[in-house]
Amino acid sequence: MNGNKSILVVGGAGYLGCVLVEELLNRGYAVTVFDRLFFGDFGLEHVRDRIRLLTGDMRSMPPAVFENVGAVVNLGGLSNDPTAEYNPEANHQMNTVATRTLAEMAKKAGIARYLFASSCSVYDVGVVDEERDVLLTEESSVQPRAAYAVSKLAGEQQLLALQDKNFSPVILRMGTLFGFSPRMRYDLVVNTFVKDSLRHGYMTLHYGGQMWRPLVDVRDAARAYVVALEAEDGAVAGEVFNIVSENYRISELALRVREALTETGISAEIRTNFQYAGIRNYRVSGKKIFRNLSYKPVITVQESVKHMVDHIREYGYTDFDNDRYYNIRWMKLLEQVRQTIEITGTIFETPVQRGVLEMLAPKQANA
Repeated sequence: MNGNKSILVVGGAGYLGCVLVEELLNRGYAVTVFDRLFFGDFGLEHVRDRIRLLTGDMRSMPPAVFENVGAVVNLGGLSNDPTAEYNPEANHQMNTVATRTLAEMAKKAGIARYLFASSCSVYDVGVVDEERDVLLTEESSVQPRAAYAVSKLAGEQQLLALQDKNFSPVILRMGTLFGFSPRMRYDLVVNTFVKDSLRHGYMTLHYGGQMWRPLVDVRDAARAYVVALEAEDGAVAGEVFNIVSENYRISELALRVREALTETGISAEIRTNFQYAGIRNYRVSGKKIFRNLSYKPVITVQESVKHMVDHIREYGYTDFDNDRYYNIRWMKLLEQVRQTIEITGTIFETPVQRGVLEMLAPKQANA
């Protein structure tokens, strides 16, 4: 990366984005956040006076946003399987098409470094299959089937096709994130375990918890982006890196979460459900980024859970039924509200009753 320390973070008001923005600010970067603000900007309240916040859709970003920017971090788009399946076309337009469009705009603006948040879900092998249960690397063959993973892999391919001596795309395939964020999510496995334990006193293992999953704390993930931003071009240009702390079976993960909760004075029972529930299953190596960039996650599940509980209590994130903490539930609610507003118009002001007038007009004309 060149000496320009101005970073554009697309999707910077999201779960990972809020944590990354604070990390960048603490390291002396000037940060511009471009976000649709589906979930509001409350996750950025503690840094609001230190950033430039631009509101808009990543599918129609004006070129001016890229002026005087040293690097782009693209965290935007739909971010999990349920939201992708809910609207596959929007998922494709954001995660694939917009990824390339933003890269082309950045390249035209003379921005060399472009970091893309991809996903380790591209490795998913589905139901547990011991013959396919191997540790996968960035060189492993992938054939994702789910809409979200397909769109992320396509975005990777679009970006890598743009690489040249003046443009350096870097792909970060994120493991399943966990941990506290000012824009909190309770639809991620560790966070769900913590939420259910606090709310109900138990956590549930679907499909017996047999599935493997690569995980990484959200703060460690934010550090990975900084490392990739600050690395020499030759070490990262056109490279794909898995960002993974450890691989756990979900059953072991639940035991580790319960251990940490017990140390904070919270009792949690583990309940098992063996019914199939659309599981994902894969193990992924994170050795490449350690070998190439000397980056290694340092936050354990137990440490993250304790940190999460403390901050959930401190900031009052205990309204666990709030749809805002669950991506698909919030998206569906916004869609319902949009459909209602299209019918009712404004909420508190007196609307113009165009529909009634149009219905009455023909009768009056015939009177």
